Amino acid sequence: MKFSQFATHLQELEATGSRITMTQLLAKLYQKLDADEVAIASYLLQGVLLPAYESLEFQLSIKMVIRALARMRDAAEVDKSITTDLFGNESELSSSTEIMTLFSKLGDLGLVAEKIRAESNQPTGSLTVREVYDQLVAIAQENGAGSQDRKLQQLSQLFSQLDSISSKFVSRMVLGKMRLGFSTMTMMDALSWAMTGSKVESEMLEASYQRRADIGKLAEVYLVHDSAAERVKALENVTVEVGVPLVPALCQRLNSSQEIIDKMGQVFAESKYDGLRVQIHILKPKNQPAIIKTFTRNLEDTSQMFPELGRVVESIDCESCILDAEAIGYDPDTNELVTFQETVTRKRKHDIEKASAQTPIRFYVFDVLSLDGRSLLEVSLRERKDVLKKLFSDNEVLYHSPFIITGDADELRIFHEAQLAKGLEGAVIKQCDSVYQPGRKGWNWVKIKEEEGSRGKLNDTLDCVVMGYYAGRGKRTQFGLGAFLVGVLAADQSLKTIAKIGTGLSDEQFGILKAKCQPLVTPDQPKLYDVNKASIPSTWVKPGVVVEIAADELTRSPIHTAGVALRFPRLVTFRDDKSWEQATTVSELSQIK
Repeated sequence: MKFSQFATHLQELEATGSRITMTQLLAKLYQKLDADEVAIASYLLQGVLLPAYESLEFQLSIKMVIRALARMRDAAEVDKSITTDLFGNESELSSSTEIMTLFSKLGDLGLVAEKIRAESNQPTGSLTVREVYDQLVAIAQENGAGSQDRKLQQLSQLFSQLDSISSKFVSRMVLGKMRLGFSTMTMMDALSWAMTGSKVESEMLEASYQRRADIGKLAEVYLVHDSAAERVKALENVTVEVGVPLVPALCQRLNSSQEIIDKMGQVFAESKYDGLRVQIHILKPKNQPAIIKTFTRNLEDTSQMFPELGRVVESIDCESCILDAEAIGYDPDTNELVTFQETVTRKRKHDIEKASAQTPIRFYVFDVLSLDGRSLLEVSLRERKDVLKKLFSDNEVLYHSPFIITGDADELRIFHEAQLAKGLEGAVIKQCDSVYQPGRKGWNWVKIKEEEGSRGKLNDTLDCVVMGYYAGRGKRTQFGLGAFLVGVLAADQSLKTIAKIGTGLSDEQFGILKAKCQPLVTPDQPKLYDVNKASIPSTWVKPGVVVEIAADELTRSPIHTAGVALRFPRLVTFRDDKSWEQATTVSELSQIK
């Protein structure tokens, strides 16, 4: 497929706000792609070059892309004596300053690139999707001395080969801001639609994606089979692989130990830590150095955060395995566990060894998902615990997460309250004979976080998505915001508002929030957002910032589109380890009382 055709499809996607129309347009695009374009097109649709766990970033700022556009324009053959500038005034074309001014006016570098490219002679649009992708990968892979200038030159040359619409979307790809307004789930619906004319196979696709979280490879495997039987077999064969994260299992909520025992029977009850959820992937090839990686719940590779991994791999008795664990920092002087925010200070690119000395990490391992090439997802938790017990002995870095086995509600309640007394988040309860179910489905795992019988506040916090913010007044003018709008996730992957929060934040938290929101600011309301006109923020923010919110209660609301609102909401912490697609759902609100 020519990239100009691909860009035209993107233009159609951008123009629609209908979820079903978007699904159908994506399906139409998938039907037209060549087999060797399916995976790379899936990544480009998301504004990336590779799946999240293989991060390859351009490392180019808006100013750098503007410079590339200026180089392209200055090199274009344009009759300057008769041309007009970008604002319709007759003059010679200027360079970066004018482009920056236009960007300030339009607020979208994609529109700027489209306008600039349209003013000069248009190329034939002969580049294919593969050729553009390969050039983008080459730009992203440039490194070392002089790499920034080489990136600029290559990007400028690429712009000169593209038509105006293609230039718009390539500039957005470089910045990772596609503005198309659909989720990974919508892409899976589209794949099903491409082959069946409906979403009938979406559930199978989602199950496969949860085992191996790579939408490009999934699309590639799925679309080559014409018969339903072949597609079913192909999806069933998608299994866990060391080095590729799977979607982690998440908890449902229940309100009391008695309710849990009535619903689940005999259970494992484990401590719930306030740490960073990680999958640990270990591969020990014969006669080669071991490979060990960690991935967060949003599938991000965080291996560089943990120098301790060298000691971990020495402790594990396996050829390969995938472990589910919680990484938690501790104070080396007191031996006490630290808060989540102190743990995630490790999430940096520099001075990791120094951070490791200041806040060393322990990994509390509670599950094993794969061992020596064999998937354990369909093995019962009871058996997985037996396998895990034999894999390693507790040491200064690696610990088995403590648990009890019980079918008694009183014993469960006592254990849960004992964890709270230790300063932990209570207990996670897991059905003894359950399989490992990625995502938040079924009732294999549940949690209760507060003491039973407590009143005056919700029994759990919510993970909400920041959707926008409101201008600050008085002292808050220094932060550029005075309150922010948050939402939860609906079944159709839209975001519904649930609270406007303007109190309870420290000056430092206001500053952090503004810094996190700034790269995601957008002039237009994202298509995923369902917002009542009474709640429209002064500044929209694309989905990306997840915050943990506590509140006293849920009340019916005619204003908030979730149908309920939070009473006395307050910020607990920023959840950098979670993606917006892992936010609390509207359906879960009924479990939070």
